[in-house]
Amino acid sequence: MTQDFRSLWCLDASVAYLNHGSYGACPRAVLEVQRALQLQMEREPVDFLSRRLPERLQSARAALAGFLGADAADLVFVPNATAGVNVVLRSLAFAPGDELLATSHTYAACRKTLDYVASRTGARVVSAALPFPVRDEEEIVAAVMACVSPRTRLALLDHVTSPTALVLRIERLVRELRARGIETLVDGAHAPGMVALALAKLGAAYYTGNAHKWLCAPKGAAFLHVRRDRHPDLHPTVISHGYGAGLHAEFDWIGTFDPSAWLSVPAAIEYLGTLLPGGWPQLMFTNRALAREARAHLCAALGIDPPCPEAMLGSMASLILPAPAEGAAASRLDGDALATWLRERGVEAWVSRRPFNLLRVSAQLYNNIAEVRRLGDLTLQALHEPWASP
Repeated sequence: MTQDFRSLWCLDASVAYLNHGSYGACPRAVLEVQRALQLQMEREPVDFLSRRLPERLQSARAALAGFLGADAADLVFVPNATAGVNVVLRSLAFAPGDELLATSHTYAACRKTLDYVASRTGARVVSAALPFPVRDEEEIVAAVMACVSPRTRLALLDHVTSPTALVLRIERLVRELRARGIETLVDGAHAPGMVALALAKLGAAYYTGNAHKWLCAPKGAAFLHVRRDRHPDLHPTVISHGYGAGLHAEFDWIGTFDPSAWLSVPAAIEYLGTLLPGGWPQLMFTNRALAREARAHLCAALGIDPPCPEAMLGSMASLILPAPAEGAAASRLDGDALATWLRERGVEAWVSRRPFNLLRVSAQLYNNIAEVRRLGDLTLQALHEPWASP
């Protein structure tokens, strides 16, 4: 691609930003929409928040629903996907002996929410050990279903696993669990804008996802999709004036806040959809292709095998780092410190020591393979060259 897509974002030009998956990045044009909304709000806060906001939220919700393949009646806005997970887990009633099913790749914050709810209700968290490296999708499905029991009340499953960047066969998992009488809460934090969604068809009881990651909306924009028969079970974690008046009334107003991120979601969907001739399908395909190319380059540079089939990749790819040489930077630094070491040398990437020694690279339209080569060179240096303390 010859177009300078990077200039459309506010990113530091001196840094190869290969970590879009952590917090996303919002284009300048969408930020301008948000700032205009904030100015409107501050010119007349009462009119904006009390009179005009409900209609504007409905309009934003309708645009998001169209993108997600959902009915707007089943969607509410939340600040982030972790908040959506909290809403569900803290609304439902569990009892001693109930089992809450998760996986070994569950996002850490959501696993802690499970632990919190279990500690207060007497329920037990059961974790399915997902393999990584993984040969195929069947291994994932088998690992999850093997942990189902007559006591399983809810399954919390990632659509795209955060640490290992696997795109799970969530449609099949939801279907097979429902056949066993088990409902699913899908943590789709990374999925919107990375993979095509049809939430109404999916049939999961609950699905939460971020708009600030691959949809590139401002920070604080996310959603919770609730299957129609489950509406009465759900309440926001903050109870306010809308309590008892229905799903939208309860979630749309939880006290004074800045709704501009939510209201900017339609602009993000529209704007990102104009950046390539083929719209969103081409954007998702392009990012996925770069993620695959990035993984192939890094595997070749580091002398390692890919940990999963290409079919399980979206716009991110994770690798298991080889053992570092004694005394090298990678042998002395934990995940956060190694990520900082890379950042100090001009590359932002995600590194973790848990559940494996992982390096995760993200691909967004503003990235290119030259940045990946730089990451590969620095990773080799971290793994093999003697480390000198600053």
